[in-house]
Amino acid sequence: MHQALGKCPVCNHDLEVTRFHCEHCNTTIEGSFTLCRFCRMSEEQKQFIETFIKCRGNIKEVEKELGVSYPTVRSKLDDVICALGYQVKSPKAAESKKEILDMLSRGDISHDEALKLLRKK
Repeated sequence: MHQALGKCPVCNHDLEVTRFHCEHCNTTIEGSFTLCRFCRMSEEQKQFIETFIKCRGNIKEVEKELGVSYPTVRSKLDDVICALGYQVKSPKAAESKKEILDMLSRGDISHDEALKLLRKK
């Protein structure tokens, strides 16, 4: 069976579900139903969420699993946060530098990655 589409394949707007049917008892329910926020995500976003949960939110493990860098994981996470309808808060420059150093001290990122991130600030 196919998964329900959350976005229109033509214009990319949200789709509305108008009918449910039970094959077991042949009951049909018609109306206007909304899909959950997760249903409206792209397959790439859903796969990222699955990996993120599988890795228990450990960004270093997500990096290894997906074969991407820390900034890429953060970008994908920000994308998912936006897709769920939340705003991504960008930290102030000083807080961001502290966060980078904290990640380095915890071993979440390598020295090279920390240098790259600090140079961007």
